Amino acid sequence: MRECRLTTTDNPFDPFDQFESWFLFDAEKGYNSCDYLGRIAHTSDSLTDEENEQAIEDAIDEIIKYDFMNVYKKVSREV
Repeated sequence: MRECRLTTTDNPFDPFDQFESWFLFDAEKGYNSCDYLGRIAHTSDSLTDEENEQAIEDAIDEIIKYDFMNVYKKVSREV
């Protein structure tokens, strides 16, 4: 299974392995990427983990699609 995360091009931290530092940098810069992704992603407790991961990836792709300032990027890894 592949996991995807939303990050910004200027964030030097890995959202997978350095989440706390990544989050603090993101919040300090005013991006609030987790909140933004939460508003776009259609996740649910009634979905499987795979379905929720797909919903997150779809939301990340949508955010990037409409990111006219090229601030966001998607990072992924196999788990």
